[in-house]
Amino acid sequence: MPDVTELVAHWGYGAIFLIVVLGNVGVPVPEETILVLAGYLVWRAELRISLVLAVGVVSAVVGDNLGYWIGRRYGASRIERYGRWIVGESPERLAAMRRFMARYGPLGVFVARFLPGLRFMAGPLAGMLGMPPPLFVAANLLGALVYVPAAVGVGYAVGYGLGDYVERVRLVIGRVEHVVLGVAILGTVALLGWRIVRARRRL
Repeated sequence: MPDVTELVAHWGYGAIFLIVVLGNVGVPVPEETILVLAGYLVWRAELRISLVLAVGVVSAVVGDNLGYWIGRRYGASRIERYGRWIVGESPERLAAMRRFMARYGPLGVFVARFLPGLRFMAGPLAGMLGMPPPLFVAANLLGALVYVPAAVGVGYAVGYGLGDYVERVRLVIGRVEHVVLGVAILGTVALLGWRIVRARRRL
């Protein structure tokens, strides 16, 4: 994985825009990583929250709209090849994604925003299936408005709660995105485990 910290340091908001657009089109780049890292850098006062959210939402919408156009323009056969070559999905998994999108329509576009594998293909599949553009744009925009602040918020929360610890570990590891993501993942797992334990105790 490229050092996204260096990308942001050199290219700023442009790096966020480019990586999120490419990630939503389907190119295997660390889209989630850069949004979480951007939230952490907001906590460090190196980026402005308003610009991070604006750039993140716009780039997510633009990327998915490009994917939608690809689907409408090139159809099923090209999309299947696109999915295998760019995203690396098997024909069976692509077929399952297609059924999901056909069944749920705009709701599927919204939900796909939070599912990494399906998020890459939601736009092309929606376009291929002939979803009306206004419905796709509305679902795509709503998904981005929820997903981007959530991802950025994870990074900010890591900084707010464990920023001093992360900075000390970063001096040893050297790549802040690894530390931030590791803390975020461990925190999520711990929270889920705690909720499961509580739920079982109530039974």
